[in-house]
Amino acid sequence: MRVLVTGAAGFIGSHLAEALADAGHDVTGLDALTGYYDRSLKRENVGRLAARGIETARLDLAADPLGPVLSEVEAVYHLAAQPGLSPDTDRRAFVRNNVRATERLLDALAGHPHLQAFLFASSSSVYGREATGAEDVELSPASVYGRTKRRAEAAVRARAASERWDSCILRLFSVYGPRERPDKLIPKALRCARRGQAFPLFEGSEHHRRSFTYVGDAVEGLVAALDRFPRCAGQAINIGAPSSTSTLRVLERVAEVVGRPLCIERRPPRLGDQQNTRAQIETARRLLDFAPTTPLRDGIAREADWLERTRTGQAAP
Repeated sequence: MRVLVTGAAGFIGSHLAEALADAGHDVTGLDALTGYYDRSLKRENVGRLAARGIETARLDLAADPLGPVLSEVEAVYHLAAQPGLSPDTDRRAFVRNNVRATERLLDALAGHPHLQAFLFASSSSVYGREATGAEDVELSPASVYGRTKRRAEAAVRARAASERWDSCILRLFSVYGPRERPDKLIPKALRCARRGQAFPLFEGSEHHRRSFTYVGDAVEGLVAALDRFPRCAGQAINIGAPSSTSTLRVLERVAEVVGRPLCIERRPPRLGDQQNTRAQIETARRLLDFAPTTPLRDGIAREADWLERTRTGQAAP
């Protein structure tokens, strides 16, 4: 199929675009290359995709004309978004890049003659502080990010109800691995351990638990949703590891992988943090045959290896 991946220069988007191309799809990327983190990392991903024959259009979904890049697509994966919980991020950026951008993309796809599938990458953050239930529980997001992702989900459902194409909501749980955003827990901890620097830990967060999901496993679930779209159309599906690990245990694993102790610097609590996530994936198992296989320590080791090869200038996947 002719597939468009928005957010293709990002962490998950770049892996997904490659996996779709490997599966035989004709893939185009789209990304605004926003400056939420170092743009050079995104440009490196664009270069990786170009080496695989995947072109990435630099477009802002919230402002730029979208017609030409959408004209022939048969499936859209919408991953582009404003991430994070940082208090330094203006609320308007979340509304613009998560809600307005999604609405403009959906408007541009209204009455599309070729589109068959719209797959929206949402987040466990839509569930709220406790994300441990099935997909049909009440959504109570505790952060601006989670609330705007919930609004985007609603926009996708509403538009699909009036179109010839259908949609699928894919709620991702704490994805990590090579190319991960540098401000996230695992890459930040790996850098601190290697450099002997103190790791900034928000008070109380050492007890928070997450379904840490290796990017390769998550991408397999995303690709399967297109392969089996007639089975998952109209559904919301959790994509994550069915286990839960504390932040403290992750930091211990990082120290084991690096072979150095990790010093902790306590910081005040951060608003909007989830207390506990554990992906209930019965729906994904049933509809997608989704079965994550990567143990946390192995995934951290792969990310550590990628960071080291990137640091030393060696070719990295």
